[in-house]
Amino acid sequence: MDAKIETLTPATELARDNPVRFPRESPAYRAARTALLTEEIELRRHIERVAAQRRALPPGGEVAGDYRFEGEEGPTDFAGLFGDKPTLAVYSYMFGPERERPCPMCTNLLSAWEGNAADIGQRISLAVVARSPIARLIAWKRERGWKDLRLYSDLTGDYSRDYFGLLPDGSEVPAFNVFTRRDGTIRHFWSGEMTGGTADPGQDPRGAPDPAPLWMVLDSTPEGRGEDWYPKLNYDA
Repeated sequence: MDAKIETLTPATELARDNPVRFPRESPAYRAARTALLTEEIELRRHIERVAAQRRALPPGGEVAGDYRFEGEEGPTDFAGLFGDKPTLAVYSYMFGPERERPCPMCTNLLSAWEGNAADIGQRISLAVVARSPIARLIAWKRERGWKDLRLYSDLTGDYSRDYFGLLPDGSEVPAFNVFTRRDGTIRHFWSGEMTGGTADPGQDPRGAPDPAPLWMVLDSTPEGRGEDWYPKLNYDA
């Protein structure tokens, strides 16, 4: 059940009463940390309010396209991506046939999701869709050591075009879409729409919360994300 915000203890009180203290910290550090903790508690509550607002969205548009995919177990239609689940989350992987190697940022995100894919699959269906042929996707999956992520080739590219994994100019972008199947009707539920047009100055486009654990960890450090560092496909060099 969602918490009723008006009944919550003020964040300032929770932060003030926090008993955590670390060896040899100064009073100045503790005062600044308590102020920061107040903001972190407020951020957590705001994240939950946004999640509740997302869950309360009205029904989205009905999925009408005749989308065709091929997975490791053979061809399937869009309904087949759901399996036995009522909810489907689809990540559009920037790995089209024109690419020699896939997008490093997408790959980093999916490598993290691989570690949770089996758990996620207990609650919803999670699928990764790319435009490269399935044989190429399977080879890449084996190279990365992925076991639980389900990769599918978008055979016609229609899904990628309709749900913003492929732009009108032919360029690829990452896209994350959620769909529902209720009473036999498949509908779009939500998509990450924080694209380049919504980015703040000096920042890459990003969602909130950021779906990549990489950035959460780096945001916790004094170095932060940096301005010109990005993950790579390998670190041999």
